[in-house]
Amino acid sequence: MDADVQAYIEAIAPEHRPLFDRVHRLITRAYPEADLVLSYGMPTYRVGSRKLHVAVWRHGVSFYGWDKERSAAFTGRHPDLLSGKATIRLRSRDAAAVTDAELGELVHASLDA
Repeated sequence: MDADVQAYIEAIAPEHRPLFDRVHRLITRAYPEADLVLSYGMPTYRVGSRKLHVAVWRHGVSFYGWDKERSAAFTGRHPDLLSGKATIRLRSRDAAAVTDAELGELVHASLDA
């Protein structure tokens, strides 16, 4: 992991770090070959030409770069997590309502070739 990504992760507020770590674990278990870089100021997981940006905001974790069509099942079950056209925002306090399987579905929809 490069120093900029490491610094970003180390600076995550304690109340959001468990959620970020959960997402990170899900991604790295599914895609051990994923490159993790800082892009647009946020951790970005790259697998081939596909990318998923995962950023921490004041209430939790946001996802950018996910595929709208391939993620339709996830966003259909969780329309309240949509913020605008291109952002999924998962509040740390609401994270327990989203299973690892569902988050994994979002990750696969974003990073599968």
